[in-house]
Amino acid sequence: MIQNIRSTRTLVLSLSAAALLLGGCADMSKTQRNSAIGAGVGALAGAVIGGDAKGAAIGGAVGAAGGYVWSKHMADKKAAMERSTQGTGVAVTQTQDNQLKLQIPSDVSFDTGRADIKSNLRPILDQFANGLSSQPNTEVRIIGHTDNVGSDAVNDPLSLQRAQSTRDYLAAHGVNPSRVRTDGRGEREPIATNATADGRAQNRRVEIFLAERAAVASN
Repeated sequence: MIQNIRSTRTLVLSLSAAALLLGGCADMSKTQRNSAIGAGVGALAGAVIGGDAKGAAIGGAVGAAGGYVWSKHMADKKAAMERSTQGTGVAVTQTQDNQLKLQIPSDVSFDTGRADIKSNLRPILDQFANGLSSQPNTEVRIIGHTDNVGSDAVNDPLSLQRAQSTRDYLAAHGVNPSRVRTDGRGEREPIATNATADGRAQNRRVEIFLAERAAVASN
């Protein structure tokens, strides 16, 4: 009973601290704010998992060091990608955890049932690769997707092959392949209905994420 009361008290204190932390972020720079929020979230997670102040302290350290930041490098890369993809249907966004995300539809990336890169994807990947050799602290993640036509036995390896083809192209243009992680999700993460041809076309896509670690980032 006493332990439950202590755990509840710790959780309440952590929630209060997180609220104060978020409230105090108004006068910080964006990079400082992101690191502070990461620390607050980490502290809350540490308190919930560890049930005490020690857990909160450990969680806070992990949150501050392990998150992503939105540095000037990242902002410049986003602006460059927006310029190079304008009018192509490629969506360029900043995710909530400060990753740069390129969502590339099938009419730009791959033909149906194939994993070889289409010609109109190449200049986009060229621009994405540009400058990454001078940013060794960034991480790249590529995820391939399919629609629901065909079985998992076909779609799962096809989605991974699309991600790997994208990685191989970037590697041929100066991006160290050891910095790139690939994954294939098959049909499991649709962004539109598979009941229409247009929806299936949206679901056949590749997503590229670029991220910079807080612990090593610079503005």
